[in-house]
Amino acid sequence: MKIISVLDYGCGNIRSVIRMLEKAGASANRVSTPEEVREAQALVLPGVGAFDHGMGALMERGLDRALDDAVNNHAVPVLGICLGMQLMCRGSDEGQLPGLGWFDAQASRFPDPGLIRLPVPHMGWNTLRITKENALLSADESDQRFYFVHSYRIQCNDPGDVVATCEYGDDFVAAFSKANLFGAQFHPEKSHRFGLAMMRRFVEWVHAAA
Repeated sequence: MKIISVLDYGCGNIRSVIRMLEKAGASANRVSTPEEVREAQALVLPGVGAFDHGMGALMERGLDRALDDAVNNHAVPVLGICLGMQLMCRGSDEGQLPGLGWFDAQASRFPDPGLIRLPVPHMGWNTLRITKENALLSADESDQRFYFVHSYRIQCNDPGDVVATCEYGDDFVAAFSKANLFGAQFHPEKSHRFGLAMMRRFVEWVHAAA
């Protein structure tokens, strides 16, 4: 059985993610060094907080280079959650630092709350619309509800990367995927049965990977 490594860079609730992975049938561990990342068989990049704080934490520890090596040279499966998904992009309007650049996408703030008459951050449960067949979210299940907490949303330059959208004032990207990468703007570890179902599919995806 492959071990799924959850990256601890000081910006996420690592224990909750590990508990959900274990509940989904995975063997999971916490990693925090470039050496551990380079040895990982699969990775989860969680995250909460500001973009530059998260990206800066990766860069200061040399984790950005180790992640690039794992993704681009070894095709390690990676799941990015919330801020972790945004860090997979080229950058964010929230900060100045470049992102990991794995997706041709940018994080931008939700429109002025006065324009959409909804509070920002977007916080709470919302329903996904699956737009493309993918490994982690089933198009056969209706009313898949996940828990969100975010003020910035991702805009993809390649619509082919988008696998799920959600509506909050207007549509935004809730999940994207390509090759060995998957990003979720929501928190599967806080999303009860739907989050557990997604994590089970992630475990299966990891074990099916070459």
